[in-house]
Amino acid sequence: MNPSLNNRETSAALTILLGILIALSALGTDLYVPALPGIADAFGAPVSAAQLTLTTYFLGIAAGQLLWGPLSDRFGRRPVLLAALGTMLAVTAAAPFLQSIGALAAARLVQGLGMAGGVVVARSVVRDLHAHEQAARLLARMMIVFSVVPIAAPIAGAALAAHGGWPAIFWAYVAIAIALLAAVALGLRETAPAARGSIHPLHIARTLASIVSQRRFFAPLLVFLCAQVAILSWVTNSAFTMVRGLGVPVAAYGWMFATVMLGQIVGAWTSSRLVVRVGSARLLGMGSWLMLAGGVTAAALAWSGSVAWLGAVLPFCVVLLGASLIVPSATALALSPFPKAAGSASSLIGAIGFTIAALVSTLLAAVFDGTARPMASVAAAAGVGAIVSERLRRRGAA
Repeated sequence: MNPSLNNRETSAALTILLGILIALSALGTDLYVPALPGIADAFGAPVSAAQLTLTTYFLGIAAGQLLWGPLSDRFGRRPVLLAALGTMLAVTAAAPFLQSIGALAAARLVQGLGMAGGVVVARSVVRDLHAHEQAARLLARMMIVFSVVPIAAPIAGAALAAHGGWPAIFWAYVAIAIALLAAVALGLRETAPAARGSIHPLHIARTLASIVSQRRFFAPLLVFLCAQVAILSWVTNSAFTMVRGLGVPVAAYGWMFATVMLGQIVGAWTSSRLVVRVGSARLLGMGSWLMLAGGVTAAALAWSGSVAWLGAVLPFCVVLLGASLIVPSATALALSPFPKAAGSASSLIGAIGFTIAALVSTLLAAVFDGTARPMASVAAAAGVGAIVSERLRRRGAA
């Protein structure tokens, strides 16, 4: 990384492109989840089988993180990103013609593998350009762009699923992949350091082991993971909870999902405005307490027998507000110690995060009981975990 770049403002165009790329992981769920009940019906599959297409997607995202990150450290951000987006395009174009839920789950695995490239390379570019609070500010600005996806995508996904069925979702992904390939080819310059590491498997394994063993990486990662679990408790389970459990129409669910994601926009905007002034550590604390408050409220209402959709939507707005205060700062703190291995560090963040996402998705599918209790309980537990992890991180930093 060129040290002189650290304090330069990143252009609005690059910020938007990076925000869209890092939003690919959310796009793979938020545009897709409104179609889940329809997919289950179309293939005559149970809820657990339809939910498997989310689980395999998360596994693909996790595996892709470990693939594209080290490759981008060796060959550069731009060519690796183009290869990843090309993979996304190819499998997505084939998906509408599949004839079984198992084949669709396999396609989602490969789709996640390709879409992971956008996520890991976007984070790596941030670390190439900035460190510490400056990196957190850029990540927060990217999250504002990112947050348009959770608002617009479920509404668009619900409309596409209602009028064109589940294949329409994949044709939308095809159009997005083509647009991103063009934008990257024409608008992204190379940012990776001139010195490139080896891609020998033993070298990659040693690099990853060295990163994950350092407290400076692992301590903020734990807080990040709690925030991710809280977000994903809503993202992966709210469609079945609201549509099948509470009887909400699919179109109305899209608007409810978008309402919850407004909390994420508010948190990202607040983080971008405050992080340089108050520091990443204070934002982590604020976000953790907000997550706890929202999660405990959601769980209390769910377990009390409340069936009103507001009892899930409003508390989860607070949960996502807190989580979006955490994610940029925790990510920047975890990446900052590794300027020469930003791709590998970014890979670990994503791989661990989305492996846990796959586990959470599987767990929630297995215990789904037609109420908001499972997803609300997971959010409450994530809030507790965030508080504990942040206190442990502070003790270690003292």
